[in-house]
Amino acid sequence: MPAARRGGLLDLLRFRALAAAARRCDDPEQAVRRYAEALSLWQGPCAAGLEPLSQNLPVFVAIEAERAQIVRDAADTALRAGLERLLLPALRQAVEHSPLDEALQARLILALAATGRQAEALEIYQQVRRRLGDELGIDPGPELLETHERLLRQRLAPRAGASAAAPAQLPPDHPFFTGRSDLLGRAERLIEEDRRHGRPTVALAVDGMPGVGKTTLAIRLAHRLAHAYPDGQLYADLRGFSADGPVLSADEVLRGFLTSLGLPQEDLPTQLHALAGLFRSRMSGRRVLLLLDNCGDFEQIRHVLPGTPGSLAIVTSRVRMTSLITAGGAHPLPVDLPSAHEARELLAHRLGAGRVAAEPQAAEEIIERCGRLPLAIALTAARAVTQPTVTLAEIAGELLSARDSLDGFAALPAAFSWSYHALTPPAARLFRLLALHPGPEVSAEAAAALAGTESRSAGSRLAELATHMLIQVRGGRSRMHDLLRAYAHQLSEELDTEAERHQARTRLLDFDGNR
Repeated sequence: MPAARRGGLLDLLRFRALAAAARRCDDPEQAVRRYAEALSLWQGPCAAGLEPLSQNLPVFVAIEAERAQIVRDAADTALRAGLERLLLPALRQAVEHSPLDEALQARLILALAATGRQAEALEIYQQVRRRLGDELGIDPGPELLETHERLLRQRLAPRAGASAAAPAQLPPDHPFFTGRSDLLGRAERLIEEDRRHGRPTVALAVDGMPGVGKTTLAIRLAHRLAHAYPDGQLYADLRGFSADGPVLSADEVLRGFLTSLGLPQEDLPTQLHALAGLFRSRMSGRRVLLLLDNCGDFEQIRHVLPGTPGSLAIVTSRVRMTSLITAGGAHPLPVDLPSAHEARELLAHRLGAGRVAAEPQAAEEIIERCGRLPLAIALTAARAVTQPTVTLAEIAGELLSARDSLDGFAALPAAFSWSYHALTPPAARLFRLLALHPGPEVSAEAAAALAGTESRSAGSRLAELATHMLIQVRGGRSRMHDLLRAYAHQLSEELDTEAERHQARTRLLDFDGNR
């Protein structure tokens, strides 16, 4: 390999290493300095010495896109930290190479305005506007228009606190949050990967069974990401599965968000489509984080998703939001039960490591009875904290003596009930009858025998349950959490007659005998 080419390759590797170090850096000033060092390695366009046709090869186009994204990330970090001067040379160089890149031009304008150069910033906007019209025959896009509007309103007078009115609605981070590093890391990697390829991450779809810790995970993730969304964080409990009140409509969510973004309630339109259009316009050019908790279905949030790049929605639901993933372009982030180690950490975090270490066997029995379900662990730990003279062994004994019931978990039936009431009647009936199945996993054929239906019908009901109450495992089989099984048994005792339960058991025995 020629020496010049080897040198270029080494520079590219160093550029990537410095940019990655900047992203990981907790100190904003150090992050900006590393970004500036990385960008200083660029002496001109990628493959500048080659034939024009070679410069359009996919590998060189991809490297240029990677560079542009890192310039944008660096500028955003500098703008948030008030360190625009450190990035101005790199921004000017990037804009000189890509004069029609509106995102880069917008960041240069913001940096100039933030350092007191409003006149130069306005002149650059006019130059870009004319160039877009002359060369492409188009007007400036939403991001550049929003930047111009901010200049005209003097919202970026040098460090005048342009983000002072930005909403900051995230609930407090949970004091006993622990573990889940795999899920948090995966979410951050998905966002970084999208940025690296120039794709916007529209949404993250967080789903899982009731009590598994979706909301606490989403709140922790939102706090970790908040620094990347300087125009604010919006939060709404959509009450899709809640006893706290009626389900929140898209109309109500939009009205709440628009007023949080500074629009008077009396100026808001009455029609949903007009509200949605106004919200998209208001969000255009902004970097806002939305946390949409406890979503019932895609229709509830369809009009609330960000319409332009730069913002992110974190959506939690007890159901797998297929439409959000397919039509909304969201990344799925399913939440399963924590590992045994994470469950022990959670119990120790709530009770104190000393108390757990003093009775390790009892602690393990409590975790086993709780089935590693975070809500059940939290309920048990709360009881132990309020009764410090009661040993963990005594609590474990009480839980074990009530193995097939929900005694000791007073809040769980209410938590489970909202998922149960969302089921169709045939799926709800099958859920109750599954408590009669003796094994940990059930096939569609066995479920059909219990319900007295065809396998295809039972399969569709199992699929519905898998979005709420069951876990699909190998070979098309399904598994029910022990505490949900106890809840199903309780419901069956209340709602199904002894004759119905007897007939279901008989059908299952006949099925097993004929296999």
